[in-house]
Formats: sequence, C-alpha cells, structure tokens
Amino acid sequence: MRRHLKKLVHIVGARPNFMKAAPLVFALKGHALFQQKLVHTGQHYDANMSDVFFTQLGMPLPDVNLNAGSGSHAVQTAQIMIKLDELFQAERPDCVIVYGDVNSTVAAALVCAKLQIKVAHVEAGLRSFDLSMPEEINRMVTDRLADLLFTPSEDGDRNLQREGVVKEKIYLVGNLMIDTLVRLMGQASARWSEMPQTLQLTPDSWHAGRFALATLHRPVNVDDPARLRALLAALEQVATQLPVIFPVHPRTRRVIEDAGIDTSRLKLTAPVGYLDFLALQQRSSVVITDSGGIQEETTYLGVPCLTLRTNTERPVTTEIGTNRLIGDDLPALAGEVKQALQREKKPHTVPPLWDGKAAQRVVEVMAARL
Repeated sequence: MRRHLKKLVHIVGARPNFMKAAPLVFALKGHALFQQKLVHTGQHYDANMSDVFFTQLGMPLPDVNLNAGSGSHAVQTAQIMIKLDELFQAERPDCVIVYGDVNSTVAAALVCAKLQIKVAHVEAGLRSFDLSMPEEINRMVTDRLADLLFTPSEDGDRNLQREGVVKEKIYLVGNLMIDTLVRLMGQASARWSEMPQTLQLTPDSWHAGRFALATLHRPVNVDDPARLRALLAALEQVATQLPVIFPVHPRTRRVIEDAGIDTSRLKLTAPVGYLDFLALQQRSSVVITDSGGIQEETTYLGVPCLTLRTNTERPVTTEIGTNRLIGDDLPALAGEVKQALQREKKPHTVPPLWDGKAAQRVVEVMAARL
C-alpha cells in the first residue's frame, strides 16, 4: 500500500529567504514521506531582487506566485495573508515552512494558526531585543505560533526557552544560508573574471583586489534622507582609503535620487545576483552593511564586517565571527576600516553546525515529527 505523502509548502518572499529555502527544497526532493510546493509571495518583485536568485541558486520556479507587491508593512502583510488564506484553504498542507523574519513569514504563520496548519520556522530564535525593528516583531510572533523551531545557533535556543517555548519544539540544526554558500562558493569564484564587465566598473576599482563592499537597505537607515546622507558621507570618507563598491537596493536608490544626495565618490551599481555578490564578498577587504545575512556570510568567509547598526540579532557573528557593530558613531567608520585593513588576517572560527549540512538535519527532524 502506498504511503500518504505529507504536503509541505515553502513560503518565500524576499531574497534572504531564497538562500535559506534552496538547500531544504533540494534535500526534500524525491523524499519518500513528503511532497512539496514552493510559493513566492512576491514581496520582492523586482527581477534583480528575485528572479535572478532562482536561476543562480538552481531552484525550481515557484509553483505559485502571489504577486503581493509593495506597500506599508501592514498593507503588505495583509495582502499576503488574504492570498495565503485562499491558497491554504484549497491546498490544506500538512505543514508550512517559513524562513527568517520578513513580512511573508509572519503573514504565513498567522494564517496557519487560524487554520490549524502546522508551521516550521527556519532561523528561529534570533533576537535583537529592539522592538523598533519590524523584523523583531515578525520573529517574535512567528516563533510564538510555530510548531517546529529550527535554530541556527545556541543563542536562538536560549532566547526561545527564556520566552517559554518548550524544549520539545526547538531543534538546533545550523545555518541553512551557509548550506547555500558552501554549495556555490566554487561557482562564485569562477565568476570573478567577469565581474568588472558585469558591473561596468573601471579597472581602478580592482586595485589589486583591494576594495570595500557596501550595502544599505534597512528602513531606519535609508528612509530618512538626513540619516542616509550621513551614512553615505561616512562611506565617502572610506572611499579616500580604497574604492567602495555599493550595489544599491531599489529602496535606497529612490531616496538618493529624491533627496539629490551626491554619491560621486562611490562605485554605485544595480543590485547583483547571489553568485556575483558572493564573489564580491570573497574578494573584498572589508564589508560594510546593515544586513543580517551578510553578517553571517562574512563570518563564514573570514572577511571583516562592519555593521551599521546598534544591535544585531546574530550575536554569534560578533562573539566568535568577524563582525563589529559601528552603531551611530559614523565618523569612526573610516578608522574602523583602516584598522580592519591593518589587522593581520588570522584563522577564523566558524560557529558550530555551520557546515553545509543544516538542511539534512531539518529533514531528519521533520520526518520524525510529521
């Protein structure tokens, strides 16, 4: 007699989700117990922010695209909830898998809670303890509603237990984003020779491979023109030491253009795909960012990372990784870059279970629990 397959639905909506979902999609492919569907909410709808990632990660195209689009946090979350409610009512999945801390994640968790559908949260337990961050609200709500919580590091387990989550729901599996990085590092390295032409950069940007890589996208940093102007001025000070390559998020570019901010000393580019960005990270002398995932990737790669935030939900990257928080001391950024360049590069430590096998551990748990 053929066994009834459990129906799993992956929910992705923004580029960090894709890197986390890809290894689990591959690990579940053809599994004897499960059938799976991939649902893209359309939270990131720009081709450079979405489509190119499916291609480069080798993921199957989504079975469903909800085309939710943009809007305020409330509007976007509500639109996704409405569309997911209709989908889940029709599909009745046995478990919905959500990733990270984006609006798509909390929207799916809320809909599932109302419909009594199990939720598995990949990257559970991370906390910045900063309730002004929309992502922190998303993390807390999702973790409260989830049935299976897969944590990337031990601090995640401690945070969840402190909040009253029973141990039986919590599984330390490692970092699925690192699974993707490990799998594709070789392909990223092979793209290095194409990079100057791809990004339309002049030869001086590659001054013996010596450059800084910058990203900015968090609303607290880019929505206020005065704050963004100050951040870009700090980056221009860094540019007096070495070229600063800055792939610009659409959200950030709009504010730069509307406010008429001068960025002539920076090497602005369009958003780049996963492989190109990984190639840039591998070769950069220092990375300057407000991204959570980049803090993790640079920790694995051993590349100095300076984070333009006062807190991080990934403390393991500052405790045993290469990450340093800059906070609001923007005039200190150029000095921190100088120190990072002068600091002798030593063998670095990778957090436990960041070994490229996290997805396998997730599948083992789900097979036992579902």
